[in-house]
Amino acid sequence: MPILSDRLKAGNTGIPLTLLESREFESWTQGRPGEQVAWLRASGFTGKGLALLPGENGELAEVVLGVASLDDQWILGDLAKRLPEGDYLVQGSDELLDRAGLSWLLGNYQFDRYKISEPVKARLVMADEQRVARLQRLAEGVALVRDLVNTPPNDMMPEHLSEAARALAGRFDATFNELVGDQLLTENYPTIHAVGRASVHAPRLLDLRWGNAEHPKVTLVGKGVCFDSGGLDIKPAAGMRYMKKDMGGAAHVLGLAQMIMSLNLPVNLRVLIPAVENAVAGNAFRPGDVLQTRKGLTVEIDNTDAEGRLVLCDALAEADTETPDMIIDFATLTGAARVALGTELPGYFTDADALARDLNAAGKKVSDPVWQLPLHTPYDDFLKSEVADLVNCAPSPFGGAITAGLYLKRFVEQTPWVHFDIMAWNQRALPGRPVGGEAFGVRAVFEMLEQRYR
Repeated sequence: MPILSDRLKAGNTGIPLTLLESREFESWTQGRPGEQVAWLRASGFTGKGLALLPGENGELAEVVLGVASLDDQWILGDLAKRLPEGDYLVQGSDELLDRAGLSWLLGNYQFDRYKISEPVKARLVMADEQRVARLQRLAEGVALVRDLVNTPPNDMMPEHLSEAARALAGRFDATFNELVGDQLLTENYPTIHAVGRASVHAPRLLDLRWGNAEHPKVTLVGKGVCFDSGGLDIKPAAGMRYMKKDMGGAAHVLGLAQMIMSLNLPVNLRVLIPAVENAVAGNAFRPGDVLQTRKGLTVEIDNTDAEGRLVLCDALAEADTETPDMIIDFATLTGAARVALGTELPGYFTDADALARDLNAAGKKVSDPVWQLPLHTPYDDFLKSEVADLVNCAPSPFGGAITAGLYLKRFVEQTPWVHFDIMAWNQRALPGRPVGGEAFGVRAVFEMLEQRYR
């Protein structure tokens, strides 16, 4: 797996990297040596894109990058792979350096577990050692999300997800426990067991704890469906192709947990991950089955492909028993959320107005946008069952993200709660964001937590 930290270092020496807004190019040239301006004009540079300035002996003396706006979060997202080997010194405001450093690091990301990639040899240098360390840790959290989601399902089944969580706990002196297979029935997690029992990879509930018990308690819950065939309501081939990403919620909470622990946020952290494979076998749960849940509610199965909310509901019910300061869950839950917001804008649901305000502000501040969707309570009617307390999937094709959120809400009664419905996948390459696994809303949530608890 890639290590990004060595691509950004603290120091005061390196080839100068000048960032300027394209509209300022002409005024910027006024203070530059005439031979440099002549070179830029001869090479056709007009303040847009990349220019390399030679020194007296032909060596690279300076790099100039002209951009539309210095406020762009991804300002250096595609630069690292375009520069020759060397150290490049960047200077500017605190905000600019934060954007530059994080986008540079994430632009270095490559998933190279299964094939050899050409290493990036350019390094970014900035003077503030503390800033460098913080940006490295934030980038490593995002990289962990990407790595986990990108890993193919033959190497990312529930036991592998368990290994990743256990390794993370070991790094930060956290405690780790898990319930495996029939232990889920003994300890009353019946819906997690029901969804995962058809797989040869035993279902699990992963439980990580870290921090001072006297600090505010924050509980993260992540959907860990390591592969989703759809169960007996099997998906078509096209719908199944990228279902390795259905454990993206688990990846998000592990990446967020790594940020929290590595930056020593003063919280009492708990991470719960129901890890399963939704497979097809003779003992798979069926449409029409009625399942018990940890909370005591009964659920009639309308569709076995609505399995994420089933594994989440037991974990959320457990999280709620401790009445933490907040519960935040991440899940690749519905296609309906993607229809509403597209693949690059994560939707979230909450009735906690103060949390929503803080999340919106945090997302805007760190350029990690999130969008609140409504928990429209009249749609609760769509969850009614004739034989159980509720169904797992509304019969109406409309408002599917809302009804999924309302289903989950039944299992959180005592605690301020936020539910993220995410894509966890980039479908197009953008600066700093290659095609593949991606963290959505993680930096926004971390910023919100840091503002509350620092």
